Amino acid sequence: MSANTRNKWGNVLLLVARLTLGTIFLVSGYNKLKPPIAMPWSATSVKISLSMFAMTVDAYQMLPSWAVNTLAHVLPFFELFLGLWIVSGIGLRFSSVLSVLVFCVFMTATAWAWHKGLKIKCGCGIGPDEEVGPGALIRDGLKFLPIGLAVTFGAFWMHRTRASTAAVAVSRATPVS
Repeated sequence: MSANTRNKWGNVLLLVARLTLGTIFLVSGYNKLKPPIAMPWSATSVKISLSMFAMTVDAYQMLPSWAVNTLAHVLPFFELFLGLWIVSGIGLRFSSVLSVLVFCVFMTATAWAWHKGLKIKCGCGIGPDEEVGPGALIRDGLKFLPIGLAVTFGAFWMHRTRASTAAVAVSRATPVS
C-alpha cells in the first residue's frame, strides 16, 4: 500500500472517528438541555432541565453548591461547543486532547462516587442512566475513551504526516547551490 493510499484511508478513518466523537458530545449536551417529557422547548424548560442536571451533579458530593450550579449551567453548552469544534476539524489536536481530559474527569468523578458508596445515577446524558460502579466505569470507559484517544492519536499523526510531506516538498523545491 502506498503512502498516499495510507494517508487517504487515515483521513477517512479520522473523519469517521471525529464525527462519532463530536456526536457523542453533541448528544450529551443536548440531552442535558432538552425539556422534560411533554414540555415544549422554552427558556423555562431549559432552566428546569439545567436545575435537574444540577441535582445530578450535586449528588456526586464533590463540589460546593456555587460550583455545582456553575458546572451544571456551563457543562451542557461546553459539550455542545466541544462537539461542534471536533466535528469542524479546526484545531483538532487541541479539541481531541480536551475531549480526552473531559472523559477522564467524568471517569474520575464516577470512580469517586462509587468509592464513596454513593447510590446515584451517572448522569452522563448518553445511554442508560446506570448507577455508578464498576459496570458504568467499564461501559463508559470502553465506549468513550478509546474513540477520544483514537481521534487524538489520529489528529497528531495526520499533523505530523502533513508537516513531513510539506518539509519534503520544500526541500525538493529549494535549488541546490
